[in-house]
Amino acid sequence: SVDCSFSRGVCDWKQDADDDFDWNPADRDKGDGYYMAVPAFVGHKNDMGRLKLLLTDLKPKSSYCLIFSYRLAGEKVGKLRVFLANKKTAPVWEENKGKDEKWRTGKIEIFQGAETTNSVTFESERGKGKTGEIGVDNVILISGPCPED
Repeated sequence: SVDCSFSRGVCDWKQDADDDFDWNPADRDKGDGYYMAVPAFVGHKNDMGRLKLLLTDLKPKSSYCLIFSYRLAGEKVGKLRVFLANKKTAPVWEENKGKDEKWRTGKIEIFQGAETTNSVTFESERGKGKTGEIGVDNVILISGPCPED
């Protein structure tokens, strides 16, 4: 497995230069490192911020599972979507409201067919809300299909 978390991960993360705002590091509650977040007051409604994970060494014709923690805290905070590079048009994962402020786990199967996925993009779309944040943390890539809960 490959640890792509932000505090000590080995992965290559890039801010998208063509979006409306950047994701920023935010300190974890317990003080152990940080996660990436978009506070609700950044930007205007429907503005986008994209954070891209570059994947260079994935073997063709294999399956992988991307597991990550996410949080949508606050009313009408916006949407969090995940795109794979070879499927640009539609998100492979999307969440648009948090039931509470808790962290949840997202899982995405990545199958390397003839066309390999060389990046995963986390996209935050700003909502109407003025409080809260969208956060992503503990991004891990494991080989093989995603485990059952």
